[in-house]
Amino acid sequence: MITLDHVSFWYRGAGEPVLADVTLTIGEGELVVLAGRTGVGKSTLLGTVNGLVPHFTGGHLAGTVTVDGVSTRSRPPREFAHLVGMVGQDPLAGFVTDTVEDELAYGMEQLGVAPQVMRRRVEETLDLLGIAELRRRPLRTLSGGQQQRVAVGAVLTMHPRVLVLDEPTSALDPTAAEDVLATLARLVHDLGTTVVMAEHRLERVVPFADRFIYLPGDGSVRDGEPAAVLAGMPIAPPIVELGRLAGWSPLPLSVRDARRRAEAIRADLAAAPAPARPAPTSPEPPLLTAERVVVRYGTTVAVRGVDLDLHAGKVVAIMGRNGSGKSSLLWAVQGSGPRQGGTVDVAGDDPGALPSARARKLVGMVPQTAGDLLYLESVEGECAAADRESDATPGTCRFLLDSLAPGVDPDQHPRDLSEGQRLALVLAVQLTAAPPVLLLDEPTRGLDYTAKAALARQVGHLAKRGRAVVVATHDVEFVASVADRVVVLAEGEIVSDGPTAEVLGGSPAFATQVAKIIGPDWLTVSEVDDALKAAR
Repeated sequence: MITLDHVSFWYRGAGEPVLADVTLTIGEGELVVLAGRTGVGKSTLLGTVNGLVPHFTGGHLAGTVTVDGVSTRSRPPREFAHLVGMVGQDPLAGFVTDTVEDELAYGMEQLGVAPQVMRRRVEETLDLLGIAELRRRPLRTLSGGQQQRVAVGAVLTMHPRVLVLDEPTSALDPTAAEDVLATLARLVHDLGTTVVMAEHRLERVVPFADRFIYLPGDGSVRDGEPAAVLAGMPIAPPIVELGRLAGWSPLPLSVRDARRRAEAIRADLAAAPAPARPAPTSPEPPLLTAERVVVRYGTTVAVRGVDLDLHAGKVVAIMGRNGSGKSSLLWAVQGSGPRQGGTVDVAGDDPGALPSARARKLVGMVPQTAGDLLYLESVEGECAAADRESDATPGTCRFLLDSLAPGVDPDQHPRDLSEGQRLALVLAVQLTAAPPVLLLDEPTRGLDYTAKAALARQVGHLAKRGRAVVVATHDVEFVASVADRVVVLAEGEIVSDGPTAEVLGGSPAFATQVAKIIGPDWLTVSEVDDALKAAR
């Protein structure tokens, strides 16, 4: 179905190719996962499949890419629309219409599909992805995860023979991600659709993959069976790290397989004490107190009378399914978003009643799309503006950026940075104001395992320096590594609030891979490793 024959690609002005002499063949009805660190060329490789690279991106493409026997060099991307459906990293950037139902139908209208067929496919797709209740909602009122499901649905309605997906589960809660991946697997098995996806959260996609393609970053690719490729990858999901620790061969790819082989580890850990974890709250007065917060959008109530205390030196994770009110709560607490009821108090002030410059010094906010806060044409310009706006010593923002992501070119345009570098820049901009409270909305979206580990270390440093940090996320593995306390929202209300191990370990939906394999007392591979070393 897809053939890359000695393909190399250079972006304009780049000295080295992003892809170097890549030769691949992907057959009909295969589900192929691309893996690799941020910025190694996964999105570029995906873009070659329908001709966006190089017809849209520019640059120089050597070699030949063919899809169903047609060369992408000979035709523009629009002539592959019936054959290749593509979902990018930013769903909102690809939307054309205003409402969910219109967006699902738009692609079929362009292909000239009969109206009665269009109606049937829209209904089927709404049910497949569990978004029937969203059909008349404006796209801009949806949460990031809801937008992501709509973007996938808009492609599915066209029934393409090839699906190309760039991080399709990055903003989805665990249950929604499993539903989307199960739908894709059903298309592969039942209809012979070819699916090629790039994904950082490998723990979600490994059980579904027929093949793995790993991009090490030197322009080459490593292609093979998932277990064989994962065995040689420096980045790996927790289940593979646990398998390496235990010396299992071949490596397990599903929780079920790992549980069958974990009897010896469970026996060794039975005599070990449970990991020591810090208290979820502090005896000191909270830095921020929110009481009876209410947020409404028209007739929709997003947050219903929520109370929240944030303590110095503590990291709080806010979790819940897509649309549960996480982002709305963060924006209401920060002061920039709507708040129809309740109070927020930080050192005697309500951020919502202050000018934005003063509010930033009390509560910093990094939104889901961190780049929304960047508006200048260079990293140096953004840092200088942050210093001025926060009345900070010149060079403060740059110093913070270097501590988060060393080596970022000061002359580079912020939009040309990798996801991890862009997040680091926005974090530095927010931290320049030295707020005692920092709110992060889906900060791991687009980050690989190495970048997430670096972010976890930075979050830990911020907490040790006495800041209160809130992370709203669906990434249970990241929460297990950084959070002291977990708050779970559902329909705008708090349904669970407690220590991380208690909330994650006791929930089938939010349990980490290690907790599912070993037991609820163990959340991460590092905890298991430390306990086994102590036992020896």
